[in-house]
Formats: sequence, structure tokens, C-alpha cells
Amino acid sequence: MKRAGIAAFWLAALLVPAASLRGLRTSAPSVFPPNTAPQEQKPEWCKKLPHPENQALERVDVGDPWFEVFKVAPGVFAIYEPHQSEEVISYLIRGRKQSVLFDTGMGIGNIRRAVSHLTSGPIVVVNSHTHDDHVGGNWQFEFVYGMDTDFTRANARGSSKDAQAEIAAGEICGDLPKNFDPKTYRTRPWRISAFVRDGFKINLGGRTVEIIATPGHTPDAISLLDRENGLLFTGDTYYPAAIWLFRPETDFAAYRRSIVRLAELAPQVKLVLGAHNVPVAPPSVLPRLVAAFDAVRAGQVAAKPASAGKVTYTVDDITFLMPAPEAKP
Repeated sequence: MKRAGIAAFWLAALLVPAASLRGLRTSAPSVFPPNTAPQEQKPEWCKKLPHPENQALERVDVGDPWFEVFKVAPGVFAIYEPHQSEEVISYLIRGRKQSVLFDTGMGIGNIRRAVSHLTSGPIVVVNSHTHDDHVGGNWQFEFVYGMDTDFTRANARGSSKDAQAEIAAGEICGDLPKNFDPKTYRTRPWRISAFVRDGFKINLGGRTVEIIATPGHTPDAISLLDRENGLLFTGDTYYPAAIWLFRPETDFAAYRRSIVRLAELAPQVKLVLGAHNVPVAPPSVLPRLVAAFDAVRAGQVAAKPASAGKVTYTVDDITFLMPAPEAKP
């Protein structure tokens, strides 16, 4: 893929600071009535949509209003869920022989049906990590690769607690899918078909993608690299919004090692594709990500209070959402 062909996409990604994108969510106990999010309760994050960066992308109709799909490179489609506060993005990467679905979203909309509009060939699933917002549709697919970690195996059992939090008041923008039942919503169990590790390559036919282990956000976090086309899919290790690094499974030391590794790949990369809000960013963001994280860890960046027990740090338009520092006696 020629750099000139993607310039319009990634230049748009620089227009809006990360702190203004992915919502800083607070939990709420109630759930919207079935299939509706009343306008009088329209959350602030919802009022900022659509993102101008996304409006610059080529839209592809998949016949389902829950998803917005964008063609971000030849044979590559970003499957965006704008009606839930995570604004998660999955990717279909097509080859001549088969396709990879990199994440399967929330499991609120029918992602299997959506991708059937993009390919009629075989699909294998690879997850950027196994938080609930990235594995919600795994159960719909016959073949799912997984990292060989206890975290992955535990999450493959499914859960309801995290899923219910995703549809609490303030988390939904507009209508839920017609046949969706909020009361029974959960992350359904799914089967790991085969374990993979760092460096594992998947031949799609005329295109090969390589797994890059990038633990830190979670123990099983990975990125996906299409070397020939210069595409780096970073999952939740990087996306152009507030990067979540506050959960118990997050490992700051591992995260730094991972982002340093990605920064070293920057000269080979034409386009960075993250997992939330806006699908495109330039590779120049990768060394900036390392510098921003190092500045935060060195105590050079002031913390701003966020939701309970969390703070944000912003430097060079890169924002991290982290646990609040412990109060000193």
C-alpha cells in the first residue's frame, strides 16, 4: 500500500486531542429500558459524536445501525461501535484465502452478520486482549486464537458483571439493537481453538499478519503487524484517546517494554490502528507514547482527578487514565 493512499486518513487523527475522545466512565446502577437511551439522559460523550476524523473515512454499509464500518486500507475494515461509551473498534483484515477478525466487540450487535457483508470467506478470530469489550462476539466464530495465559483462559468462561456495567445509565447513546435484551446481557463463553505466541504468523493468502506480544494493559495483550503493507494494529496498547491503565491486571513495567518495542517498529509502519474511538493514527505517535509515559512515571506531569480512585495525565496530546496516587500521611 502506498503512503500517499493513506495520508488523508492518518493526518485527520492529529486534529483532536486524545483527552477529548474516549469517555472517562463512571459506574451507575440503572439500565436503560430495552432498546432505548432516552434523549433527556443523553451522556456528554455522546454529544461529541461523530468524531471529525471518522467523517473523513470511507464508510461501508453493513446493514446494521449498531456498527459504523470504515475502509481504512485496501482489504482492511474498521468496525466501530459508536453507541456505547467504549466506542470500541474491531478490524476485519482480508486475504485471498481467509480473513482475520481482530477483536469481536461488545457482543451487543451481531458482528458475525456485519462481517458477512465484507467477506464470504473463512474468518479466524484473534483478540487484542480479552477484556469484555473485545471478545463479545467470539462465541459466534468457529476458530479463535488465544494467548496461552491464565487471564485468557479465565475470560473465555464469560461473565456478566463487566457486561452489565457497559450498559448502565450513561453508557449507551441512542437505540440498542432491536432484539437485544439488557436484562440477560453478558459476555458469552467462547472456546480457544489454538494457542499462539509472540511471532506467530497467520497466512491469509497474499497477506500475512504477525502477532507481537505487547503485555501491560493486560497479560495477554497483543498487537498485529502487517509488515508488507505497513499496518500496525495496537489494540488497547495505543489508541488516540485516554488509554486505560488502571485495572489490577495492568503492569506498568510490561507496558513500557511493549510500547518501546512498538516505537522501534515505527520506521516500518505507515498506519497505526487502535481499538477505540478513532481507527487511524500516524506512526510518529509511537515514540511520543514512550516519551509521554516516561514523563508520567518520572513525576513530571500533573494528575487531574477523574472518576473515583482514578486520575488522568496528559502530555503531548497523549492521555493515560491511571489509579490515583496514594495519599501521603
